[in-house]
Amino acid sequence: MVLSRQFYRRGPDHRGQQPVSFADVRRTFGFRSISIGRWVTREERDRAAGLFYDALADLMAILNGPEFLISLRGSLAFQYGIGGRPGISAFYEPSARSFSLAKNAGPGSIAHEWFHALDHYLAGKAFMDAPGRMFASEAWLRDATPVPHPLNDRLYACFRSIMLDEEGENPSELFRVSSRVDKANGCVYYSEPAELCARAFEAFVQDAGIGNNFLVSGTKATAEAKAGLYPTGRQRERINAAFRAYFSALGSALRTVAERAQREP
Repeated sequence: MVLSRQFYRRGPDHRGQQPVSFADVRRTFGFRSISIGRWVTREERDRAAGLFYDALADLMAILNGPEFLISLRGSLAFQYGIGGRPGISAFYEPSARSFSLAKNAGPGSIAHEWFHALDHYLAGKAFMDAPGRMFASEAWLRDATPVPHPLNDRLYACFRSIMLDEEGENPSELFRVSSRVDKANGCVYYSEPAELCARAFEAFVQDAGIGNNFLVSGTKATAEAKAGLYPTGRQRERINAAFRAYFSALGSALRTVAERAQREP
């Protein structure tokens, strides 16, 4: 339960220890909408709002971008304690451009689901012919037609570091391990491009200087991590460097846009 669980956090004070509501979360980051499940009590809602605010502000700081990056320019909706699926604590729904977290099992999944949303959002920005429900990571793997832009080049470098080896000629260790686990389980899940990239992003966020296990957890000591389903060693370093380069450039570009908008009458 959100009320009874303790969540580790090491990071800046984004709100002066003042209480916040989900209305504040929506207003600050510009989400299209935020919906709270009917079974979420007032006490759970009030504590969760503060946890989400801090987690999203921490994510914004890690990505070095403005608030509207978190809501993907106001296109992203968010649900808490609503729309659950059996056995699934969190999920992103492309058709609704919304991510959902279960009331009791969702914490720690924010970074993963947020990256799914970004991956989907970028498909139409980075590729000319990606279908509406396709993620940018899958479009890259399927050799969709790229949109020439320096930011997109850095995005493609992220995908390359995740899915290919250091020479860029063969599948990466992360892909090979994920494929073996999928084969043993008789399904395709861990080796899907969107899942590979979301787990790689989790590792990047967890390795950042800010620690928040409401935002992300489990890329180092869980059973999945021990099975090799998160990047390790040299590949993890390469992925983190690629993500840093991409988000540094993206954040700088978005802040310039925001500052220009503030100056305009």
